[in-house]
Amino acid sequence: MSNNTTGTRSTRSTRDWQEADARHFLHPFTDFQSLAKKGSRIITRADNIYLWDSDGNKILDAMSGLWCVNVGYGQKALIDAATKQLGELPFYNAFFQTATPPAIELAELLAEVSPPGFEHVFFSGSGSEGNDTIVRMVRRYWDVLGEPGRDIIISRHNAYHGSTMAGASLGGMAGMHAQGGLPIPGIVHIPQPYWWDHGRHQGLSREQFGLLAASWLEDRILELGPHRVAAFIGEPVQGAGGVIIPPSTYWPEVQRICDKYGVLLVSDEVICGFGRTGRWFGSETMGARPDLMTFAKGVTSGYIPLGGVMVGDRVAKMLIERGGEFAHGYTYSGHPVACAVGLANVRLIRDLGLVERVRTDVGPYLAAAYRELASHPLVGDAETCGLMGALLLVADKSGGKAFAPELEIGMVCRGHCFREGLIMRAVGDRMIIAPPLVITRAQIDEMVGLIRRCLDLTLADAVREGWLKSA
Repeated sequence: MSNNTTGTRSTRSTRDWQEADARHFLHPFTDFQSLAKKGSRIITRADNIYLWDSDGNKILDAMSGLWCVNVGYGQKALIDAATKQLGELPFYNAFFQTATPPAIELAELLAEVSPPGFEHVFFSGSGSEGNDTIVRMVRRYWDVLGEPGRDIIISRHNAYHGSTMAGASLGGMAGMHAQGGLPIPGIVHIPQPYWWDHGRHQGLSREQFGLLAASWLEDRILELGPHRVAAFIGEPVQGAGGVIIPPSTYWPEVQRICDKYGVLLVSDEVICGFGRTGRWFGSETMGARPDLMTFAKGVTSGYIPLGGVMVGDRVAKMLIERGGEFAHGYTYSGHPVACAVGLANVRLIRDLGLVERVRTDVGPYLAAAYRELASHPLVGDAETCGLMGALLLVADKSGGKAFAPELEIGMVCRGHCFREGLIMRAVGDRMIIAPPLVITRAQIDEMVGLIRRCLDLTLADAVREGWLKSA
């Protein structure tokens, strides 16, 4: 029984919030005991690209919440769309041969902004649910074609495709697979296209390595037997894996291989979709022509949960004309409030020209700033794609030597970020960002200034502790 349920938001202190949080709220991807001892950071409000915590500290959100707040915080058009729809029709389902206007209108708009050949949408409540849908839909497609034995889906190590049973299985995160008996049968993995780990030591250029990394897919298809491989799934840029940007040669070669063996190509656009890479979808940036695209996050800028799958003509035609009932779906598929917010959000992205702005203005500006950060003594590699960026922290810049894993240098740097008013994520020794698409050049300067300060503080720690021989 809670012992502090009567306090209002205005009277609760940070400590009150932290104690209540520890008593009742189990956070995702968290060591519960450790967090309870430390206490959560309590975020109370937001505007544009900034957050404020319960102690009044202003924080620049360089991660767009969790890769999702593309249009920034406080957009009245999205708030009004939700309010209006809640008053008209707060909920109805898409079962019983029924539809609602917001779901139909959003499906129309998504078909309009998607690459040619995507005219159909299957809605879910999240990206994880969308990737569960991918598994069901891909296997159903081959079943309808009379090839039910073609059910293996190939993914990549260190990929992230959600945390449901199917989503976590598609993903290649070792820590997730160590819990819960994952992956489920019929899902296998190949190495990720990470030049720093797999190509640099072989003396390969990034372009040469891209072709090598793509060849690992063909090798696996041939090992399994093309008649058994249903699909290959990949993020255009691996987000949660550390903003792993593949060489320019990688995705076109993956496309050629999938075409050669008739394998369905699935682009997980949960992070890369809706302008993040400078195109509406990351597969367009990377030169791929997928059969299916998973989406979520940026479709509503995170204001309301919504996800789904853009279904290409190859798959849609088969499911519609020959498939019969597709025995799959969710209570919240096509939720009218979520779809109303999605409509307002996609229209706002288009009206503000955010996709083009990322491609021609703030994206190149961030890339130039990161080229300057590459000179920092701690930075071994700096790269961007649109409004995604990664800095690799190294112990020896000249030789690219890594820090000892137990030092957790990325977490040291992240701690400085938190204290300096910057949300920047650590993935191992890679420090990553994905700021809102509405960020200005002046705000990029502000963000990069904070990043440089945090790098300097981390460098000072490393020198003081003897992790580096000199600065």
